[in-house]
Amino acid sequence: MNPSTSATPLLEARALSFHRQDEPVFGPLDFRLDAGELTLIEGDNGSGKTTLMRILTGLLHPEEGQLLWRGEPLTWDRCSGEVIFLGHQLGLKAELSPRENLAFAIGLYGHRNLERIDEALTLVGLNGYEDEAVRKLSAGQKKRVALARLLLIPASLWLLDEPYANLDRTGIELVNRLLEAHVAQGGAALVTSHGAVQFHGGEPQRIRLHG
Repeated sequence: MNPSTSATPLLEARALSFHRQDEPVFGPLDFRLDAGELTLIEGDNGSGKTTLMRILTGLLHPEEGQLLWRGEPLTWDRCSGEVIFLGHQLGLKAELSPRENLAFAIGLYGHRNLERIDEALTLVGLNGYEDEAVRKLSAGQKKRVALARLLLIPASLWLLDEPYANLDRTGIELVNRLLEAHVAQGGAALVTSHGAVQFHGGEPQRIRLHG
């Protein structure tokens, strides 16, 4: 890995913890993520991996602790446009085509690079499916449409919750290539995984959650 030499990390968690019905899910948790770094969140089912992702995206609030973005308290206004989240719910409109879904998604981020959509769909293996309704695609093809957003939205930080789910071997290799390229270009990624990561850019950081 080639972490940034900056003293201020991109993302930092200090004594972060979460409880559900007064029962601890995880924490206190400390970690930092610099530009050019990949961090894996590992743990058994129920250990809190998705919960941590939901906290990082503002969908849940931690019980205790602090999250910092570039040294300041994390808010979505502060990191707007710099963070992209890919979770179990892919955020695709079933009646729209992959091309239409991606045009809508990048528009939400203020981008209009429509000419790159077909290129991105080709890179994720969906050449020929650009105008097919998403509802007609397989689960793996839908995941590839969502992955194409990563190529079109220039975010500094990727938050990827089980990005390998529903993908075959070539799809898993695709995710690994996307991660390697993103980190090599100075981006950062936080990924939950059950072990599909084969990252050749150096040893990633690991956060182990215990349910």
